[in-house]
Amino acid sequence: MASNPKKKAAKKSRKAPASPPAKKNCGSVEFLQKPSCTTCRSARAYLEQCGFDLHLRDIGKDRLRAEEIEDLIGIHDYKAFLNTRNEMYRRKKMKENPPSRAEAIRMIVAEPNLIRRPIIIAGNKIVLGFDRERIDDL
Repeated sequence: MASNPKKKAAKKSRKAPASPPAKKNCGSVEFLQKPSCTTCRSARAYLEQCGFDLHLRDIGKDRLRAEEIEDLIGIHDYKAFLNTRNEMYRRKKMKENPPSRAEAIRMIVAEPNLIRRPIIIAGNKIVLGFDRERIDDL
């Protein structure tokens, strides 16, 4: 039995996995990370492939101060900055009982792993986590 050429064509036209946009001079961004974090490593590699100049900060060693966290959060919902995979977040059931903004900032200062990462800052834009679409819009 002969194979169906339409089926072969359909198989060949499947979408390839998302790849970074063509490398271009994208400017510089602040990249707040923990080098041991796999999400941070993936985001860093993607940003470098896209041509960004990264200014790295290891927030495990060079911790964020309360004022810096307050400035980062700005007018955004502070709950978006909480790392939902963090053990403290789950243990304290912060999804059901979120802390106040001030308490969240105090806890992030004491426990840097509680902040979602990486944090990518490009001018007045902030990207939390590894979000390809938002990074592509920087």
